Amino acid sequence: MFKNRPAYVDYLLIVTGAFIMGFAIKNMYDPVGLVTGGVTGIAIIVKNYTDIPLWVTNTVLNIPLFLISLRLQGFTFIKRTAVATAALSVSLYVLPEVRVVADDMLLAGLFGGIVSGAGTGLVFLMQATTGGTDMLAALIRRRLKHYSIAQIMQVLDGLIVLAGAGVFGITSALYACIAIFMVSKVSDGILEGMKFSKQALIISDRSDEIAQAILYRLDRGVTAVPAVGMYSGQERKMLFCVVSRKEIVSIRELVWEMDPKAFVIMSDVREVLGEGFIEY
Repeated sequence: MFKNRPAYVDYLLIVTGAFIMGFAIKNMYDPVGLVTGGVTGIAIIVKNYTDIPLWVTNTVLNIPLFLISLRLQGFTFIKRTAVATAALSVSLYVLPEVRVVADDMLLAGLFGGIVSGAGTGLVFLMQATTGGTDMLAALIRRRLKHYSIAQIMQVLDGLIVLAGAGVFGITSALYACIAIFMVSKVSDGILEGMKFSKQALIISDRSDEIAQAILYRLDRGVTAVPAVGMYSGQERKMLFCVVSRKEIVSIRELVWEMDPKAFVIMSDVREVLGEGFIEY
């Protein structure tokens, strides 16, 4: 999909995502004591006791995970992740402190999760992580491919949130759970959002005419599947068509124009690989 994109663009997007995350951590989570998991969550706990800057803890704790990932994933994976982790540490150091949400934990959890999730999703989209539990989740996903990285992170981060509850209290931990939920939803949306399509199943007495209209008016492929109505026993062609989200309206209008009595089923498709959609 992005095979012709210059490599420097990937790294620019990785750095951008890391800085977005750093802004949320430094200016939304840390001021109100929201431990949302990850190495940065541990860094917030450490800072509460020792005043060690967030960027220092984030850098030091990532070293063992880098060594493990280097062995399992190889230098190519580490290279991108090293850039992301370094960018996150730099952002925690150079970004100014701005109390965006004051002392409102609810706003910090909601908007911090949205902002951090956007940065996390952008980094993941470039096939990198920011180290910490992000890196660990990516490693675990090598074995548990049916779970998304964000879902695995929820479990790992939950353990760190429990530790944060002992430091900042249960109320802070509950608000942190809101932030974690928002991060997973937003990051998953960024990772999967460009892949969503729509499918239409059309049963009509005028299936041939509808198929021709889809082929030539919408320039989309369509497949006829033999079908039998079990009540009437009548044989018909069921048309199967996958289109983009914006084209589903055109499909609906086209079918209504040609056969108002047609039976149409429309549903979401998680991912479509092949000509006209995402190339392998």
